[in-house]
Amino acid sequence: MKKLLSSLIVCVFLFTGCGSVPITGRRQVMLVSEQEVLSASLTQYNQFINTAKKSANAAQTAQVVRVGKKIAAATEEYLKANGLANETSNFSWAFNLVSDPQVNGFCMPGGKIVIYEGLMKIIASDDELAVVMGHEVAHAVAKHSNERMSQQVLTQYGAAILSQAVSKKSAAVQTAANTIYGLGSEVGVILPFSRTHELEADYMGLVLMTMAGYNPSTAVNFWQKMAANSAGGTPEFLSTHPSDSRRISDIQKYLPELEKFKKK
Repeated sequence: MKKLLSSLIVCVFLFTGCGSVPITGRRQVMLVSEQEVLSASLTQYNQFINTAKKSANAAQTAQVVRVGKKIAAATEEYLKANGLANETSNFSWAFNLVSDPQVNGFCMPGGKIVIYEGLMKIIASDDELAVVMGHEVAHAVAKHSNERMSQQVLTQYGAAILSQAVSKKSAAVQTAANTIYGLGSEVGVILPFSRTHELEADYMGLVLMTMAGYNPSTAVNFWQKMAANSAGGTPEFLSTHPSDSRRISDIQKYLPELEKFKKK
């Protein structure tokens, strides 16, 4: 029991001795080095981009590059203005449009941005594309990938602690305990944090696009279109993403305070 308590204390210490997310100030745990994350993500990005089919649509490709560069510039300007200039060295920006019908896009740690042609079908303006770009870049700025990896590490520690606690029980009890722990950690820790990341990226993305000179109010219409395009069906409780109505409602609440981020 003493070993169990000691392990729990270590985990609590690791969690509370953490950094904070730019813009929002939310505290987060980081157990994986930034270089490990950047190295792994660069490998994954290179594997993807070397096999992906680049879009032949020159106009849309230029749009992705144009909006991406403005979001990237606003991001680095913010970091430098807030004592985080050293963070800019973690970014080596790239902006890609790939030929794929998926309504999706992503930004790897390090600033490697990929937009799918399927998403461009519902994009009506640079402002709406900036909603996507801002959101994806926000994930990278907030180091959500690092945080997710760190959460997995903590989850593994927790599973080991539980196994030790029930080691003298019957095999059936151990199996049941591990099953409950697995479900509990997934629903109680991992999924909620993922929803937190999405909502945080929404807010941070709105800030970044506003600083880049884009109109954040277009985010409401954009996410309404995304909601209409979504198959839906997964309850928010068991989803890695917030419900469409929750996301849109939160964005509407954010809009008044975004005025202070507009370019003078």
